[in-house]
Amino acid sequence: MKIFSAQQIYAADKFTIKKQEITSDALMERAAVQIFNWMHMRMQGAPVKIHLFCGIGNNGGDGMALARHLQEHGYHIAVYVVNYSKKRSDDFLLNLERLKERKVWPEFLDSGSEFPEIGRDDIIVDAIFGIGLNRPADDWVVRLIQHLHASQAFILSVDIPSGLFMDKGVQNPDAVIKANFVLSFQAPKLPFFLPGTGIYLNEWEVLDIGLDPEYLTNTETDYELSGKNEVLPLYIPREKFSHKGTYGHALVVGGSKGKIGAVHSASKACLVTGAGLVTAYVPECGVLPLQTNLPETMVIADEGVDVLNKIKYDIEPKVIAIGIGMGQEVSTIQAFTTFLDENKSPLVIDADALNILATNKALLKRLPKESVLTPHPKELERLIGKWKDDFDKLKKAKAFSKKYACVLIIKGAHSIVIYDGKGYVNTTGNPGMATAGSGDVLTGVVTGLVAQGYSPLKAAVFGTYLHGRAGDIAVEQSGYQALTAGDICNAIGKAFIDLFVIPKPPEVQEQAKESEQEKS
Repeated sequence: MKIFSAQQIYAADKFTIKKQEITSDALMERAAVQIFNWMHMRMQGAPVKIHLFCGIGNNGGDGMALARHLQEHGYHIAVYVVNYSKKRSDDFLLNLERLKERKVWPEFLDSGSEFPEIGRDDIIVDAIFGIGLNRPADDWVVRLIQHLHASQAFILSVDIPSGLFMDKGVQNPDAVIKANFVLSFQAPKLPFFLPGTGIYLNEWEVLDIGLDPEYLTNTETDYELSGKNEVLPLYIPREKFSHKGTYGHALVVGGSKGKIGAVHSASKACLVTGAGLVTAYVPECGVLPLQTNLPETMVIADEGVDVLNKIKYDIEPKVIAIGIGMGQEVSTIQAFTTFLDENKSPLVIDADALNILATNKALLKRLPKESVLTPHPKELERLIGKWKDDFDKLKKAKAFSKKYACVLIIKGAHSIVIYDGKGYVNTTGNPGMATAGSGDVLTGVVTGLVAQGYSPLKAAVFGTYLHGRAGDIAVEQSGYQALTAGDICNAIGKAFIDLFVIPKPPEVQEQAKESEQEKS
């Protein structure tokens, strides 16, 4: 699913209006009907009071049109115009007049207004600002937003939580609506998935408002959402007449005294993702633990007892994962430097190898093209420098990826894969995966896919999805707090199987849930 910029969404509106020979008001009416249908299906005329706070632009026009449909179906509504500017969009004014024709008189709020009383069991519809917001809210609007939060009522935002910008971070946390649910028109918005802005909404859903498919299909976007439908075409099925050599030999290089478990996690993940052969290259202290606990993996011992000193091997791996648990001893840094000069295999780079690169940036030019780097936020900061907000972070990450022709996996609640100026936003994963070793498992998954013949970019996108989906499957049994890296690794097979499971329709799922509740 594509993630469009604000400018592209405006262009899609214009394209649709021209091609389908409709008015902008008709397009707004489509949006309002879709929101109403969504609400009506869930509320079924419930006698709850709905407070609609509408700005004076097109987002407010959506709210006005929605208010008309709610009123026509007997809902108890109160409509407020958040009068933050003298400029009004034509479609807002048109829908305001239509509402008045139905004897619904909105209350106008400004800097001197007393804010309305809202009950905790009421519903708030936030249609104050839309995707075009380009300046901070006035102080009185900030006070209004805080008044809405203080009510503790359920907040439904139209298209985007008011106060969020589409292309920059939050400047005043008090000036942003914290939405319980967002109904996003045609496609989700990038701020939904970034750490500094995603915290302002709990859930979201896309509503199809009929923007022209020709524009949506042919328009290239800087970001795409990677869900099951997007990654399933990447899957490479196994051939009947194949053998372990068909699926590649992966080498996992890392470990130091007390950190052999990282290599164990990465190597096991590499195996269960499907690599034909996996060899772990570790200091001598890691040989016995690995051969005892992971017998399917072959082991090569470095000449160093507790740390890596040489990184010399006589095999020809199809891909090498390096850095997990490796440490940054002087001898290890030298061994890693020499390794980069001599290596000819694709690389997946994590942990201490990333930190060595960050402190010796000249080494970055020695990386093979399309090396996959998997930094967590602090490791990323060491590589690309500090950023002022998430959008600046992505800009710097793209520049870094282009400069060194590498694939970056920015790990987080929604991990983002960056390559060649484009970002792929992952949809799987959960807070329980914020646990020791989870990143080592991801490194192993990506390495296992590259070993089998996936391109580094496809391995990064597909691997990130599989890793998160395995975490989602495992957490159903363990809960967030008890989820371990081992649990994630053990669920990778189920994540593969899940690719081919067709989800039941929502109504069937609801019936099944009700049936289970009756039984219990």
